[in-house]
Amino acid sequence: MPITTPPSSAMPPIDTRYARIIAIALPVLLANLAMPLQSVIDTAIVGNMNDTAKLAGMGLAIQLLSLLLVSFNFLQYASSGLSAQALGQLASSVDSPTNDMTRSSISMPSPLLSILQRALLLAFMIGAVLLLAKPWLIDFGLQALSANPNSGLAAKTYLDVRFWGVIAELMNFAFIGWFAGQGKTRYMLYQQGFIAILNIALTLFFVFWMQMGLVGVALGTTIAFWLGILLALWLSRQHLGISWSALFQADSQHFTKEKMLRLFSLNKDIFIRTFILTLSFAWITRLSAQSGDVILAANAILLQVLSISAFALDGVAVSAETLSGQAAGRRDWPRFRLIVKRTGIVSYGLAIALSAIWWILMPTYLQFMTNIESVFALAYDYRLYAVLLPLVGVGAYWLDGIFFGLTAGSVIRNAALILAAVFFPMSWFLYQQWDMTGIWLSVWGLLLLRLIILSGFLYRAHQTGSYEKLQPDA
Repeated sequence: MPITTPPSSAMPPIDTRYARIIAIALPVLLANLAMPLQSVIDTAIVGNMNDTAKLAGMGLAIQLLSLLLVSFNFLQYASSGLSAQALGQLASSVDSPTNDMTRSSISMPSPLLSILQRALLLAFMIGAVLLLAKPWLIDFGLQALSANPNSGLAAKTYLDVRFWGVIAELMNFAFIGWFAGQGKTRYMLYQQGFIAILNIALTLFFVFWMQMGLVGVALGTTIAFWLGILLALWLSRQHLGISWSALFQADSQHFTKEKMLRLFSLNKDIFIRTFILTLSFAWITRLSAQSGDVILAANAILLQVLSISAFALDGVAVSAETLSGQAAGRRDWPRFRLIVKRTGIVSYGLAIALSAIWWILMPTYLQFMTNIESVFALAYDYRLYAVLLPLVGVGAYWLDGIFFGLTAGSVIRNAALILAAVFFPMSWFLYQQWDMTGIWLSVWGLLLLRLIILSGFLYRAHQTGSYEKLQPDA
């Protein structure tokens, strides 16, 4: 049964001011922008090699990596939701007038450390399996994405090197979620900023100084992620105030069968959801590849707009996740409803600003990304679809944050299954009717369907007042 906590009046209320929402979101936004910046720089370097096949291959490689790695970013969301609720429950216990714990007990690291340890262990195991299966995954993945011979060869060259960093990239998900769930977003900024700057510097060195081409692009990213993990471990130790040896010591009371099953159950549901979403974008990439390397290359550039915008909007989604998770941990549902409203307002305000920025910068952005005239011309013709992506997609990212804060695994899973049933036949119809335009209508449809479906679940819970039913047993 869910844990019942004292009334919210028995403890300091969760800070739901707009200033607090923005204070959590801003470092996340800056940290998140460092993540797609790496992909943008890599794509821009390849896009200016005056080789359409290499640019198309880069698009294929990034999408295949996304399909494999982002499918496991439940490591981020589970770590974030569980650490946020752990903080909420610790606060409830400390502030309860019937509890004789001292207020300093809230800083006790063991429950929070165990969440990180379990996530890192799982990340290492998954990454090791992916690395061992590298040859098969690359060959099968490129065939599934309908890669042409030249673009497929370029993608394989890149992926052969990038795969050596998959363990580090999965661990990175765990650290991001763990920091975000506790509202320690500045640590995210340090970690992701370090990886981005190092990646850019190393990539430029390997490509232009060492003349390593696509191999150099991949090598710079791989090394940067591994060094970023070392920094994240140091930041975690500083945050918890523990020694290096304590950081790697497991507390048996937090590795019980029940807690491991709880983490696995949530991860399973988030895995299904994320796999469906990444498979949807892989499907869009496959449709682009079937239309030729020029369309594939143009969409690889334009879809970077979605990546950048999504990571920016995810800053507010993390605020929604952190605050709603703390409210759920206290069972403070009036405060939860206020959090939903205010994070929604901030999310849409940011989306309007992002679309305005893209409207102004799009011509310059496209010139920066490629010197291939045919690719530039096609991307320019479809620029408005990309410009409006923040407004079209913001609702999906915002509600994702709310439901991840609730750790509502079954809702997250069911929403994704409904999405798949509608999206794939819809996108095939749109592509058959309008080709390139149909591909972009499919992208919009994917984002809007997520908003509609999640809104339906939240509205039903609001009407019945049964938010507890959205959560698994604590």
